[in-house]
Amino acid sequence: MAELINVTVQDFIATVVMDRPPVNAQSNRFREELIAAFDSFTDRDDVRVAILTGFGRMFSAGADMKERPTGENAGEYWKFNRLVREMFNAIHECAKPVIAAVNGPALGAGLGLAAHCDIILASDNAVFGMPEIDVGLAGGAAMLQTLFGHSRARRMFFTGWRVPAEELYRTGVIECCVPLEQLLPEAMKMASDIASKSPTGMRAAKHSMNTTMHMPARDAYRFEQGITVMLSKTEDAREARLAFMEKRKPVFKGR
Repeated sequence: MAELINVTVQDFIATVVMDRPPVNAQSNRFREELIAAFDSFTDRDDVRVAILTGFGRMFSAGADMKERPTGENAGEYWKFNRLVREMFNAIHECAKPVIAAVNGPALGAGLGLAAHCDIILASDNAVFGMPEIDVGLAGGAAMLQTLFGHSRARRMFFTGWRVPAEELYRTGVIECCVPLEQLLPEAMKMASDIASKSPTGMRAAKHSMNTTMHMPARDAYRFEQGITVMLSKTEDAREARLAFMEKRKPVFKGR
């Protein structure tokens, strides 16, 4: 049975390519493969950062409508929704930073995939939209408002409006908007920069960002101070200080 995602790892960078033609629709097996991949990255020492992208000119058009439950059988919709949530959680909770390289339309649950990544880059043919309002809410309201802001998110949710990548770059929602052929090299460049940092520091940084995003500022600062104390006792912290004094590039071991 052919895999629906392709994973390669080189120079501490895992590249995950969604490969389910023609639109990378998300079946249950697709979700299970994606969950397994991102769960594994947390425990892999050879992975410090991941890139998520789609094959060809499509990121993901969302859920496979042929597998969407009808609600006729007790419990089937709850099982379906749980798997969708766990797919997003696998990306959000992965201990390593995740970069979305959105190479075309990211719609519905495809937009959800991009939104749960840490950094979003896009090609100039990419659009972002949430069309599920036409067939049943997908649970994307909070995610949309966090990423896009109050007014734009509600317009997208109410109408299915697709926002061009150029506009999202102009308003600072995504990091860059480049021609398609430049997208993966740009993502690799950013991933290489992240991979050069302390793996221990990156793990702590992502944990801190995820944990403090909904905290009051006072509590968040205290939480981060605790992480700072923990990091100060690591080998990577000692190596960073020594490299700074010796004016050389640090060699981090993730300890």
